[in-house]
Amino acid sequence: MKPDSNGPFSLKTIRRVWSIFFVALFLFLIWAADFRHLKGYETALFLKTDPLVYLSGLLTGWTVYKGLALALLIIIPTLFLGRFFCSWICPYGIMHHWAGKILLKRRVSEYHEENAYRPIYRMKYYILTALTALSFFGASQIGLFDPITTVSRAFIISVFPSFDQIAGAIYRKPPVYLGGALIGFLFIGFILANRYVNRFWCRTLCPLGALLGIISSFSIMRIRRDVDKCNDCLTCLKGCQGACDPHTELRASECVVCMNCIYDCPEGALTYGLPGARSSAHKPLDASRRRILETALASFVLYPILKSSFGSGNAAIASVIRPPGSLDEPDFLRRCIKCSMCMKVCPTNVLQPALLEAGVEGLWTPILVNKIGYCEHHCTLCGHVCPTGAIMPMTVKDRVGTPEKKAVKLGTAFYDRGRCLPWAMNVECIVCEEVCPTSPKAIWFETKEIKDRDGSVKKLKIPYLDPKLCIGCGVCENKCPVRDTAAIRVTSVGETRSTTNRMILRK
Repeated sequence: MKPDSNGPFSLKTIRRVWSIFFVALFLFLIWAADFRHLKGYETALFLKTDPLVYLSGLLTGWTVYKGLALALLIIIPTLFLGRFFCSWICPYGIMHHWAGKILLKRRVSEYHEENAYRPIYRMKYYILTALTALSFFGASQIGLFDPITTVSRAFIISVFPSFDQIAGAIYRKPPVYLGGALIGFLFIGFILANRYVNRFWCRTLCPLGALLGIISSFSIMRIRRDVDKCNDCLTCLKGCQGACDPHTELRASECVVCMNCIYDCPEGALTYGLPGARSSAHKPLDASRRRILETALASFVLYPILKSSFGSGNAAIASVIRPPGSLDEPDFLRRCIKCSMCMKVCPTNVLQPALLEAGVEGLWTPILVNKIGYCEHHCTLCGHVCPTGAIMPMTVKDRVGTPEKKAVKLGTAFYDRGRCLPWAMNVECIVCEEVCPTSPKAIWFETKEIKDRDGSVKKLKIPYLDPKLCIGCGVCENKCPVRDTAAIRVTSVGETRSTTNRMILRK
């Protein structure tokens, strides 16, 4: 007998309610990851429960950072319930589910072919292999494909700022981000792909889905097909979200436990639970061992190529200024997953996703761009929302320093005297000294008599900088009235996190 799919306690209805709740929770936590709203919310909850983030952190640093052990709350239930995360909790997977419902244009008869399993769906297992191998070698690139990281980055860098461009001018200056349009186009492109292949990302590219698929191959609870009741009508394929072939020997590794097939089956041949006496067998994981080995070997070759890129932790780059509390560059690249949470919480919009400034390996990792903003002197928010410890949490005292401990130094400012108004043009300007936040100020003046071209003499305050007091916050560069290329600019030299990026090395 066909179960009622519209009942308030049916598994399909419960799944829909849960999916709406978790998407709403995800959006709320991203919204709350803002310096104006951050009030004790666990804004990185989805990232901390992400098994792929957990696995990458374990392989790159052989440590578990704080709450990342929460990923066990997903891994352990998957061993019993199957790959439920993808349809019940994952915000990106649920968005693709909804997009497929809205965008996919097929006649009912064509759904049979659309939702059947295809060999191309093996691709996600090879992507998982490549990312896992790179993490083992010490290059964390899971942030490029991990669904939670991907959707977080898209909403922080592109979606929310797009809304701010419309409504944000009412209450504040809308944030802008380097490469925000590219990240937005990629997000929209993958969503629109559902018009042609239902849940294209989940079925073909998602490495987290592949990881959970491997785990769910051992699950106890599964979709079960009674071979005596099944008449091979293929109706179960109509709403199948995982392309797991429930009409034959179901592929447990592909099933996302959406429950659609159970309620679509007119004969009531499909159930969810333990195996029965007449339940059909299940197909094993469909991934070629030879291809997996080839992918791992290719990753072994790819690793030194990534490291050979200039700036991938092998050289100090002037423009690569990391947030306060960041680990030294090699360790930072091993831990940063490019989730953009630090950028969302930044009150001045100074944190930006790197393009190729930090090498290919550093794509979309956070850097300071002082032309856009500056690092607020008493702000330590970025370290408190980082889910992996790439940016360590600090107190304000740690940040600004005490008589016994030096302040955290992000870099050092330098004057371009050919562009500085007092130095080059005999024009009075004291902006940089006024905004310098250190005490005593790193910028100071010396009053000099200056002779103009017409022979008249006037007194000018000529600015100088004390590199021992400069913390590299960038406010002087940001506020400099020479707008195109500031007359005072900050570079990464002298940063606290590095023992070698120094102007003068001391024993």
